[in-house]
Amino acid sequence: MSRIIAGTHKGRRLVAVPTDATRPTSDRVKESLFSRLEGFDALIDAVVVDLYAGSGALGFESLSRGARSLEAVDKAEAAVRTLRRNAEFFGPEAPHALRKPVTVHKADALRYLSSRSGPPIELLFLDPPYSLGDAELLKVLGAAREQLHEAATVVIERDAGSGTPSLPEGLEIFSEKSYGSTQIFMVEPTPAALPH
Repeated sequence: MSRIIAGTHKGRRLVAVPTDATRPTSDRVKESLFSRLEGFDALIDAVVVDLYAGSGALGFESLSRGARSLEAVDKAEAAVRTLRRNAEFFGPEAPHALRKPVTVHKADALRYLSSRSGPPIELLFLDPPYSLGDAELLKVLGAAREQLHEAATVVIERDAGSGTPSLPEGLEIFSEKSYGSTQIFMVEPTPAALPH
């Protein structure tokens, strides 16, 4: 069971997905990652999309630290049930000051991005299963590119042995860091890709 590390819901324990098919981000990695995101001013009032969300730990941590809204996406039924339970901490039953808009979507990541019609994404998390191939990840990133705000941050979490992900035109890595067997890549739209 993971917990929210900081912010309005600090210490809140999240329900874990009852399966070994997900790979929760460790507290150590999460703490370092969110310190960096706060340093980049990527959290406050951000529209967040968490693909391959699992329990939603990354998305809910973002809400606790000041993000505006969260779209949590996973295609596994067990994950979706868990996401809905964890979303209750921010929903209508929560004290008014702690409520945030959270939507949970049972969908394939690529299909979700291809049909999404919400506001531009300002913070996007991709923590796909290790079995997801580079070609499939490239397709997802290509679909995501069309949905990103010009100042968006994309966080890709991968197994350290997977190597640097291939990126579609219009996206570039601006930071990468390894934590044992986990590697985090931070990606942003390139200036040339921004609308003129």
